[in-house]
Amino acid sequence: MAPVGGKKAKRGILERLNAGEVVIGDGGFVFALEKRGYVKAGPWTPEATVEHPEAVRQLHREFLRAGSNVMQTFTFYASEDKLENRGNYVAEKISGQKVNEAACDIARQVADEGDALVAGGVSQTPSYLSCKSEAEVKKVFQQQLEVFLKKNVDFLIAEYFEHVEEAVWAVEALKASGKPVAATMCIGPEGDLHGVSPGECAVRLVKAGLEPRVATRWDIQKYAREAYKLGVRYIGGCCGFEPYHIRAIAEELAPERGFLPPASEKHGSWGSGLDMHTKPWIRARARKEYWENLRIASGRPYNPSMSKPDAWGVTKGTAELMQQKEATSEQQLRELFEKQKFKSAQ
Repeated sequence: MAPVGGKKAKRGILERLNAGEVVIGDGGFVFALEKRGYVKAGPWTPEATVEHPEAVRQLHREFLRAGSNVMQTFTFYASEDKLENRGNYVAEKISGQKVNEAACDIARQVADEGDALVAGGVSQTPSYLSCKSEAEVKKVFQQQLEVFLKKNVDFLIAEYFEHVEEAVWAVEALKASGKPVAATMCIGPEGDLHGVSPGECAVRLVKAGLEPRVATRWDIQKYAREAYKLGVRYIGGCCGFEPYHIRAIAEELAPERGFLPPASEKHGSWGSGLDMHTKPWIRARARKEYWENLRIASGRPYNPSMSKPDAWGVTKGTAELMQQKEATSEQQLRELFEKQKFKSAQ
């Protein structure tokens, strides 16, 4: 049977992976949309799929443009029990079915703008935490699965589970669909090294005033390369991953994939676009060597507490600050690289 409209059917997730291709997932939606004012911190329920579909659609497009091959439905915490338990008005005014259906429609629309697949996602549930039975918890997953099957998503993801028992129940419920299923957990086998639960760790860190540290794009390029070396071929992100993190994965693995994403047109890999900056000490950063060896002043262990500005002591009228319309030449860049090395050694 020919595809509808004469379109060539997209290859599935298993076909791509079995062919040895690198499949790049997307990033985090709840954090990104909360920062943009579309999701309420705390409940993290995804009613924005109905209330602000343009915001969800745009974030999908940013991940697609950054190099993602998968548009995961924004259905994190979109189970009926979660919407009733924490969403309240969402369940009353919108319904979980509408939230899930809208998420599928948006993800499919953007996926069809490129060669991307749609993954339907489920996550941990209040029912499990309330000690509901296996049958009751699986029913919650099955309600979402019915929508995913109706909208014909390409594969399924059970994500962000803290209890392996619940994760197993989710996988068992999703496998009934006959579609490929992936699962992820957000916990080590025993919690932290002292046996403190993740929940208790979070409480203590909040009381201590600790804030999260966001991985840089350079951290992610290293992560992508190491994952690839280990044989991983599906590489993506979760909470906190912005489109530029996904772009970093796509840029690092461009030699293996054979192309760069559209989002790299004005960027270039490893900061190469900085070669046209007005300040010479910034132009001198336009190379992989600089970013690979950068010690970020972030407050992380073994990192400096304060950054040290470059500046080089130059000002208006200095030769390196004189502007030119032409692209920075290789010779000019080599001179800047050498000068920066000399300044850094002082």
